[in-house]
Amino acid sequence: MSDILEEVLSANRNYAETFGDKGNLAMPPKRRFAILTCMDARLDPAQFAGLVEGDAHVIRNAGGRASDDAIRSLVISYKLLGTREWFVIHHTNCGMETFTNHIISDLLKSSLNTAHIDETGWHDVGSGSGSNEGSYINWLTINDLPRSVYEDVLRIRLHPLVPSQIPIYGYIYDVKTGKLIEVPEAIEVGKANFA
Repeated sequence: MSDILEEVLSANRNYAETFGDKGNLAMPPKRRFAILTCMDARLDPAQFAGLVEGDAHVIRNAGGRASDDAIRSLVISYKLLGTREWFVIHHTNCGMETFTNHIISDLLKSSLNTAHIDETGWHDVGSGSGSNEGSYINWLTINDLPRSVYEDVLRIRLHPLVPSQIPIYGYIYDVKTGKLIEVPEAIEVGKANFA
């Protein structure tokens, strides 16, 4: 058994011992909102948004981007589980700012091993075969952080399955301070419309 596996299983045993009545939490989130944010390990949405179990839906992917699957989750969150407000939260120093679709596609063509980055950029250190399949994926990389938040809020707002009465807020989480920074253009385009 790997050390990581044993650590996770041990932590789970400890968690389960103090689980208490959390098995009685309702399926719909109590505070009726959802957060779309990055999978970056430095972000803890429970901490920066003041959440406890059962409060909100948290949808995470690389970059916190409004991918088709993220929108699918948000629509389910609203339509079946009653969320009424959504947050799109990207963050400073995001790994998605360090490469482009072309760079990751080339790295994957070279090998499927983990690449590394230094002051000159990304490098594939693996050997063996890679795959051209990466060329067919839009990796939703980021080259302008406020713009990416705005674009994602706009994409969600304009999606035909998203009701106009849901406010969609756009923020950037600062990994150096823990603060949420409003993206005014995203807030404006994400305003609810009750007309």
